[in-house]
Amino acid sequence: MSLIPAIVILLVTWWFRRMNFPLFARIIPGIITVIAAIFLFYIGFVNIRGFEGAAYGILAFFLVIFAVISFIMAKKQ
Repeated sequence: MSLIPAIVILLVTWWFRRMNFPLFARIIPGIITVIAAIFLFYIGFVNIRGFEGAAYGILAFFLVIFAVISFIMAKKQ
């Protein structure tokens, strides 16, 4: 489930890097992904408990991993 937003984030980061945008613009997809992961983890932990909440936590974990990859892609020139 996390592969679909991750592919979109990585493609947007790659496209921003290819267009030679400034560093801040290139890391925006990663920042938005981290914010979304924190929000999803919070929703899964506080509002939804049990197996459904764990699914939100797992999704948040993998989104953070892909956000780190996005940061690494953005910093390479």
